Amino acid sequence: MLIRRYEMPWRKAYEVYASLAWALAMLYFAGVGLAGTLPRTLALPLALLCLCMAVWRIAQAMRILVLRASLGGRGIQVMGTDELRRWCEDPAQVFLGFGFEWRPVHAQRLYELAKIDYREYAVSPRVLRLLGYDAKPQPDAEIGLPYIHGVEPREVPLQRPLQNFEGGTLLVGTTQAGKGVALANLITQAVRRGDVVIVIDPKNSRRLKRVVERACQDYRQPDTFMEFHPAFPERGVRLDFTFNWQKPTELASRIQSIMPSDTAGAFSAFGWDAVNVVVQGLVEIEERPNLVKLTKYIEGGIEPVLEVSLRRFYDRILNANWRELPEMKKLLQEASRGNLKRPSEAASATLMAFITYYEHHIPQTQHDKVIDAQVRTFRHNREHYQKITANLLPILSMLTSGDLGRSLSPDPFDADDTRPIMNFEKIERGGHVLYMCLDSLPDPSVASAIGALALADQAARAGMRYNLGAYRRIALFVDEVSNVINQPLIEILNKGAEGGIFTTCAMQTLADLAKRLGSEDAARMALGNLNNLIALRTKDRPTQDFVVETFGKTAIHSVRVGLTHGADAHLGDFSSSYSTQLTESFEEMVPADVLGKLPNLQYFASVSGGRIIKGRFPILDPERSAQPVA
Repeated sequence: MLIRRYEMPWRKAYEVYASLAWALAMLYFAGVGLAGTLPRTLALPLALLCLCMAVWRIAQAMRILVLRASLGGRGIQVMGTDELRRWCEDPAQVFLGFGFEWRPVHAQRLYELAKIDYREYAVSPRVLRLLGYDAKPQPDAEIGLPYIHGVEPREVPLQRPLQNFEGGTLLVGTTQAGKGVALANLITQAVRRGDVVIVIDPKNSRRLKRVVERACQDYRQPDTFMEFHPAFPERGVRLDFTFNWQKPTELASRIQSIMPSDTAGAFSAFGWDAVNVVVQGLVEIEERPNLVKLTKYIEGGIEPVLEVSLRRFYDRILNANWRELPEMKKLLQEASRGNLKRPSEAASATLMAFITYYEHHIPQTQHDKVIDAQVRTFRHNREHYQKITANLLPILSMLTSGDLGRSLSPDPFDADDTRPIMNFEKIERGGHVLYMCLDSLPDPSVASAIGALALADQAARAGMRYNLGAYRRIALFVDEVSNVINQPLIEILNKGAEGGIFTTCAMQTLADLAKRLGSEDAARMALGNLNNLIALRTKDRPTQDFVVETFGKTAIHSVRVGLTHGADAHLGDFSSSYSTQLTESFEEMVPADVLGKLPNLQYFASVSGGRIIKGRFPILDPERSAQPVA
């Protein structure tokens, strides 16, 4: 049984002819009634009936004409942040541009349009303006087919509850399809709501940064906006990604998360252990770890840390004159003569004496686990140690060289460097907006490492929010997510919602993510943590398939027409038959090939647990904004 009535609006408006016929009939009955040819008691009701039929038919004709006139689509709209304010009065709602909810009738119209040349049925947009519609058709010079948005003549401001976006949002689109514009809209609203905003932009979009700066000027305090850029460290802030932690092992896990995904498990575990030993040692001697120190002691050797650790250990468990102990004095003398074999040139004679005393004269029950780990690393074969840390050291070297090292491992006692020192806890408590430009075009390896380390630190901060209680809502935006995604980001997507982190990730194709994570299955598993999907124009078929799978299927009606005719041998014998069959089949709610034909800034989206909408984002022009709001 067919529940939805079948329609075919892509045809001539035959109802106009019927309306004219009814109008002529009305004039006829009115004329004969006035002339007395027909009694008025009969003629006037007939004329009124004909008038009603004429109005009904013309209304049907206008509906067809309006649908055909709307095939011109919608042109790109530009607005300032002050105009955007009109649509964002309620902070509990997220404004998604303008459009309409995509229903089965719209899918039906789209499938029917695929069978014809829509230009043959286009009607001047003046018809829409005459009927009170906001008709701003898409110019021919713009990319994409206009009729995709034109299957519905009326559009409304699209708003969805903010709580629907707790589960994360995926933004998909090819180059120049409008991801930056979509992010500008969403980021501006997050700034206006008062969220802590963190934007990770690998390619450094100047347009997006200007919009974010303008939003901070309009809606927040002057010092809210902060910038980080590896190529221009002098105009940004210094970021310490190793400042916030609850357990020393967290720092080792952060460093491990930025190692290449193809690193073998054993080498990754050795890398984690190498970092953990140094971190534990620095904490033991009450020295705060940072990237520069980690690189120094992993590459140059653990000896300086171990020597200080042993001094403190002996001060704690032995008497104040432990250097005068007979065994210690004897070992120090032997070491000074070179009788104790040193595994490396960095090991001093004093250190060899301390280690020997620790190994042979300190009872096992009094051994310290942190020092045991340092001694194990110290005794490890140096060549083998360098091999197992070969994947770790290049990454640390990239993050600690030149100005970048001073930016990511800030020295608070450097009086010559006046740049603010920030970490994610300070950014959160201060309600700041941090715009991180990673500069991936000239240096993709460093950009990827910085972004991955930032996400690892943010994931650790999310864990602290779980344990200690959340402060403010955090809006995390990651553009070109395939450049920086790692396990910590997946953990944020998986568990960050309860910690008050609203994550929006943007990417171009599923293949980019699969290459980063190692397989398409891993990519799909990561994307499965995002509840909402906004799909702009995309040309990659696997990505299109992933999108349309999310949208699901609907029933599409098809009409089959049959015409047969024939003649017998006898003159005048002729037969013919005509049949019409209406069938129903389940097809994609949005055809995959349509995603590759979308105009710029237009999208299909699945939000709020499967609600499908068709919309378009306006371009935010910071130069058109009003004066800043107090």
